[in-house]
Amino acid sequence: MRYAIAGWLPGGRRRCVICKHAVWRFMPYKSGTRTAPPLMQVLDMVGSDIDHFECPHCGAHDRERHLLMYLKASGIAETLRGKRVLHFAPEKHLSVRIRSMGPSRYIPCDLHPATPDVHRVNMEAMPFPDASFDVVIANHVLEHVSDLSKALGEIHRVLDRAGFAILQTPYSNKLLATWEDKGIDTPEARLHAHGQEDHVRLFGRDIFKRISDAGLRDLTRSHEELLTNMDASRYGVNVLEPFFLFQKN
Repeated sequence: MRYAIAGWLPGGRRRCVICKHAVWRFMPYKSGTRTAPPLMQVLDMVGSDIDHFECPHCGAHDRERHLLMYLKASGIAETLRGKRVLHFAPEKHLSVRIRSMGPSRYIPCDLHPATPDVHRVNMEAMPFPDASFDVVIANHVLEHVSDLSKALGEIHRVLDRAGFAILQTPYSNKLLATWEDKGIDTPEARLHAHGQEDHVRLFGRDIFKRISDAGLRDLTRSHEELLTNMDASRYGVNVLEPFFLFQKN
C-alpha cells in the first residue's frame, strides 16, 4: 500500500529519472539511516541515499538514477554510441538505458549472475583480451571484490587506450585509510564493520589514490560540478556522492 500511494497517486513533487514518473517519495533501503550500523553513522559514509533509495513506481535504485544523471551531465552518455562497454553487476533499469545509447558491444556481467543474459565474470581474472573495452562500469562493486589490486589491474588491462572506468564506491572522508581485515569474515561482522554483510572492506579517503595507482587517471567530479543547482532531494540522490570517473593512462 505504501508503494502504491507513493508511486501511483498524482501530484508527487519528486521525480524518477529512470521512469520519468512523478512520485510522492522514494522508499528507504530497509529502514534507512536510523537502523544503519553505528559505525557507518559515525563515519558519515558517502554512497547510496538509503533514506530515498527505491522508486516506488519502477523500482530503480538511487545508485542507478544518480549514475544515469552523471552519464548524461558529463557527456559520457553521448559518446557511448559505437563503443564497447563492460558493465559489472548491471542494474536492471540502467542496463536498458545504456543499451539504448547504442554501444557496438555491451557485456553485462557478474560473479554470480541472477539472469541468463548476464555473463559470469570474475573481475579479478577476466576472460577478455587486452584493450577489449572503451568503458568499464562497476557501480558499487569494488567493496565486494576479494583482491582489490587484482580487480583494478584487470580493469586497466581490458580497457583500451584512453578508455574510461566508472567506479562508484561507498567511502568515508573521515577514514584516512581503507580498512580491510581478513579476520572480519562473517556476515554479521561485515555488517557492523563495513556496513553490509557482503562488503569486505571499508574505503577511506585514499580510495582515489588506490585507483589511480593502478594506472587510471583520476577525473572524479563532484555532484555540484556536474549537476549545479539540481535539487538532489527531488531526484532522490546523494549530493555528497561524486562521479567516480577514471581514464586509462
